[in-house]
Amino acid sequence: MGAELLEDAEDGEARGSLRRCAVTREELAPDDLIRFVVDPSGTIVPDLSRKLPGRGVWVKCDRAAVEAAVKTNAFAKSLKRQVSVPEDLPKRIDDLFLGRLSNALSLANKAGLVSTGAEKVEKLLGGGRAVALVHGADGTSEGRRKLDRKFSAIQGDKGQSAPIVDWLTIEQLSLAMGRSNVVHAGLIQGGATKRVLSEAERIRRYRCGMGAS
Repeated sequence: MGAELLEDAEDGEARGSLRRCAVTREELAPDDLIRFVVDPSGTIVPDLSRKLPGRGVWVKCDRAAVEAAVKTNAFAKSLKRQVSVPEDLPKRIDDLFLGRLSNALSLANKAGLVSTGAEKVEKLLGGGRAVALVHGADGTSEGRRKLDRKFSAIQGDKGQSAPIVDWLTIEQLSLAMGRSNVVHAGLIQGGATKRVLSEAERIRRYRCGMGAS
């Protein structure tokens, strides 16, 4: 039998079962969607961790889809009740995704999986240990070009991908690392690193669309 199609989380664990997007009507895995619930005040809130109680409304993890859900009153239609939907809901979700990425980076740093600074990152690359690079989004292209080329070449020789995360500003990256002026960082293999890459991928999908490379 194929995966069971469910529209909310009252039927048990979401992972592994398909859900239907309230906007596009596509049947997708939970990881490709964002779950929303109604809080006690009757306001729609995003449930990015898929743990909040109550009936869920699922929307494709794509900012355009969330914007359409707000404009077309898709939440009220799916729940068959009046709800309050913040006009800035798409931006709130973007901010939440960034917060999750910052938290993941902070945990990876505390686990000893992160090196910061161009020189330390280049040394990490030279040792063949780096599995991902992180750059401040507002840093100069010249500052990252050399590191990116070297990383891509090393990973290419290994037949592996070269993930580069550049969604956070220098200020946001510095706050996550607990130090000032962090522009470049390299991550080594570890569970916390996998979470960083997972959160970065969710932002990419949300901002660029699931089909974007």
